[in-house]
Amino acid sequence: MATSTQSLPGSSGAFEEATYRKVSWRLTPLLLLCYVVAYLDRVNVGFAKLQMASDLNLSDTVYGLGAGIFFFGYFLFEVPSNIILHKVGARVWIARIMATWGVISILTMFVTTPAMFYVMRFLLGVAEAGFFPGVILYLTYWYPAHRRGRMTTFFMTAVALSGVIGGPISGFILKAFDGVSGWHGWQWLFLLEGIPSVLAGVLVFFTLDERIAKAGWLTDEEKALLARNVDAEEATKEDLPLGAVMSSPRVWLMALIYFSFVMGLYGVGFWLPTIIKATGVTDSFMIGLLSAIPYAAAVVAMILIARSADKRRERRWHLAIPAAIGALGLVLSVIWAHQTALAMLGLTLATIGILTTLPLFWSLPTAF
Repeated sequence: MATSTQSLPGSSGAFEEATYRKVSWRLTPLLLLCYVVAYLDRVNVGFAKLQMASDLNLSDTVYGLGAGIFFFGYFLFEVPSNIILHKVGARVWIARIMATWGVISILTMFVTTPAMFYVMRFLLGVAEAGFFPGVILYLTYWYPAHRRGRMTTFFMTAVALSGVIGGPISGFILKAFDGVSGWHGWQWLFLLEGIPSVLAGVLVFFTLDERIAKAGWLTDEEKALLARNVDAEEATKEDLPLGAVMSSPRVWLMALIYFSFVMGLYGVGFWLPTIIKATGVTDSFMIGLLSAIPYAAAVVAMILIARSADKRRERRWHLAIPAAIGALGLVLSVIWAHQTALAMLGLTLATIGILTTLPLFWSLPTAF
């Protein structure tokens, strides 16, 4: 027997807002934690390079290839990983992803040659493949498109938060632990920042709810409201075969746009510590502190821009303007490369612009 819309408490705007607030408080902290440690494990190699390059005699070319080969493994296994996630469930698969990438990050402390460095970065990409799009898919199980923009933003502030938290911590580890027990600071860095990923994987396995229907902390009325909103949106979409998806100009346009954003994101993420060092800062801990500044500014900007975009239900200009600011910041950071204060200003503008575009972008494909 169908339940009418009028019979549900969800007909009340206040009830609906309270329900989504309850869901957000349940899901967001855990997902945010997961992505903080994920992004930290992905880019902490940028800090490790400050010591690792000289200890292992790695050139910038070797480092750049090793940092980037991560994405080759990620690319090859991203789609299969998400297919498995959809079949076995988010709880099990996200937990597996996190535990394995944590272990591989830890094992990176034992590399001694460029070849070993390449292999471990590739395996890290394989292990982490599917995590980010998997979480984006998971959010579609709970939120309609017009609410996902803000939720995706909260999730992706983890990138900025990992920079705020990880920069000073990474700099401290490099400086304080160098030589402890005969290990270099960069080895301690991979060990101490890999362990939280393994622990977070265990936490996900025991606490993440697969779907609305399995959430024991929701009432029947709340479940009905959430399911109705998601089902109503899904009813307006049509399933397309893979060939039709890959031949869609819109898909390729989205891929090109996202490619441009990610190029800037990892240009900053992988090279920020090196860029700061090139301006004349040599102390590892100070480099870590300075690297937190662009990310701290980005946290504030991401939240403000996402709220504005959701309030106005507008995406085009909320994407275009920050993207232009990010591009300007990258250019300025090159022009002012040998002036610490001005270079930091350029890098801050770049980080604000790039990070602000990412969550807003991901609200577009799932709205089609």
